[in-house]
Parts: sequence; structure tokens; C-alpha cells
Amino acid sequence: MEVNREYFAGKTAVVTGAASGIGLALIEELLASGSEKVVVADFNQANLEKHVNRLKGPYPGKVKGILCNVTLEENVKAMIAGAVEFFGGRIDLLINNAGAGFGGFFVKPSNLGAMEKLGYREQTNADWEKAFALNFYGALYGCRAAIPLMQKQGGGQIVNIISGIAFYNMPYQSMYAATKAALNAMTLSLRAEFWDEQIKISSATPGTTATAIWDGLEMPEGIQTPQQSAQRILAGVAVNKRIIFGDDGDVSGSKNCFNDDLQEIPDQYLLNIARQRRSGKMAV
Repeated sequence: MEVNREYFAGKTAVVTGAASGIGLALIEELLASGSEKVVVADFNQANLEKHVNRLKGPYPGKVKGILCNVTLEENVKAMIAGAVEFFGGRIDLLINNAGAGFGGFFVKPSNLGAMEKLGYREQTNADWEKAFALNFYGALYGCRAAIPLMQKQGGGQIVNIISGIAFYNMPYQSMYAATKAALNAMTLSLRAEFWDEQIKISSATPGTTATAIWDGLEMPEGIQTPQQSAQRILAGVAVNKRIIFGDDGDVSGSKNCFNDDLQEIPDQYLLNIARQRRSGKMAV
């Protein structure tokens, strides 16, 4: 899928979780598309400094790094304010990308078996709160900070990065699935609320992508690069898709996950995943 680079030319953009993986690829694609200025927001100071300094070479005056912990609303507010100042008063695009994948036990299984090699453990209420703080509230805070500014300027665009797990709810990832499903629901509700104010709001799945989420695990065959994911996401952003699917697998899954006539498909697929994971294989 080709990126309409003209769409992003001259625009300002903020990407959170942008010092690595898909977030960094999004920043690089936006700059390659002629974005006027971008803000790289991340909580990892070493990665942030490394990549901002690298990008400032080919794109002088166009890149600013802002250290930001998206689980803290005041951090997000300050980051958005700093971005708007750097941009000269206008924010055209916000991509709430910061997040993490979470695997574990809702309650401890009666027989752990080979799952111990996957590093799973029972997830506590504190774990759930931390997961929602990062995967849901981080984007909520970003939307809350950016939307009033976009209202004043007469429009803008927000993309919240969800996951295919929001609709294909993988076993032993109930916490991850719940956070991303909640984010998708909020995003699509806001899309209708602010449509007539010329604020475009979309969800985007990254697809199965080679990022740090796979650290210590065997990557599946055919996994795509962060650049491929970023290009597919931005192609969907340019045409204001309601939900942007990051790879063909997510497109396929979206067609049958809630189809009343096809319930056996997700049931059998996810049951197979559960059984493979119980055997110690991180299947997807």
C-alpha cells in the first residue's frame, strides 16, 4: 500500500513511543514525506537522544525530542504544549503509539506445563492498573490535550494505535486484549463526536511486526518490518480510514471475529493458539 506523501507534506506531527519500533518508523516516514516538523515523544531518554540527534542531521530544524511518560497526564499535557510551541502554534497530527504487549495468567492454571518458558505469571490488580495506564490512559490523555487545540485551529487528526488483539482476543493475553479493545471503543466513539469539527480520529493496528514486543520470543514467519507497518498505517491515515489494519492478517481477522455465521472460525483458531501456548510455543 503506497503512502500518499503529499498528504503529510508541510504538516506538523507528534508521535508517542517514538524512540523505537513502529513509532520511530512513523517519524522517519513522516519526515521522508515532507512533514514540516515532528516531535519524538518517549520515556526512554537514551533512545530518545540517540535517534533525535541522528534525525537532526538530515532534517535540521524539523525534529524535537520530548521526554514523556504517557501514564502521567501532566507529562502528556506538557509534551503537547511543548510540541505546539515548537510547531509555532499548530498541531496537525497526533499518533498515540506508546504502549506495550502483556502476556500472563488471568489466574494461575491448574497445570503450568511448558508455559513456564514463556515467562508468564499471574497478573495482579496492580498489573492491570499499570497496563491500562499505559495502553489506554496514555492515549486518552493525548486526545484530551490535543482535541481542544484542534478545535481552536479548525481541525486536525488523531490516530490511536490499537492491536488486532482488540478483536481477536488471544488467550493468555487477556490484559493486553482488554486495554486495546477499550482504546478502540473510545477512539471510534470520539470519531463520530468530533467529525463535524473537522477532527479526524482513527484506530490503527500495527499488524504482526518485528519490534521489542518479541524480545526473547521466536518471531513468526513472514513478520513485517516496522517500516512496512508505518507505511501501511500512514496510507490509511491519508484517506481517513475508520480502522486502519496494519497487515492482511488483521484485515482477515476483522471480517469474521464478530460474524454470527462464522463463530467457529475464531473459536477454533484461538483454541489452537491456547493449546500451542500451553505447549510452550508463542504462537500467533
